[in-house]
Amino acid sequence: MGLKLEFLLIVFVMAILAMAMTVKISNSNAVAKKQTVELEFTDTTTIEVDTNKTLSVTYGTYGIRDAGVLKIDNLQYYTDGIKLLRAKKGTLKGNKLYLDYNVILNKEKGSDYYTEHAIYNKKTGILLVTSPFKAIMDKNIMHGATLRYDTKQKKVFATKVNAVVYTAEK
Repeated sequence: MGLKLEFLLIVFVMAILAMAMTVKISNSNAVAKKQTVELEFTDTTTIEVDTNKTLSVTYGTYGIRDAGVLKIDNLQYYTDGIKLLRAKKGTLKGNKLYLDYNVILNKEKGSDYYTEHAIYNKKTGILLVTSPFKAIMDKNIMHGATLRYDTKQKKVFATKVNAVVYTAEK
């Protein structure tokens, strides 16, 4: 009877060891991220054109393209509908340009918009300001919660507007 019990214990211990050897223990945080940087540049101007005209001009002091996403520092962006669009950080994903930190839109002479976050859709030409903004148009000052600017139709729509507007005397 002693021999059968020893045999069972040996088989049991070997089964436990076999299972322990097949289990892989790893720390998921320790796994290194695979390097996917496709492009890195400094002080670069990019001009987007089609067969007829210049579509946009982008300038950045530093940029990196990683896994299809372009990130640009100190972005300056020009189109036919936008005189100048500036931001400390810009991220281009597909047709959307995400702008963060000190975003300034110069629409025309004497017409400027200031905010912290905005999204510009290159395909539709619509700029969505997703954080509180300040607009200065000559002497007129306007504050609001959100803003939508259609660069093709030159129309601005804003929410929760608080403004000081000077009108011409008649």
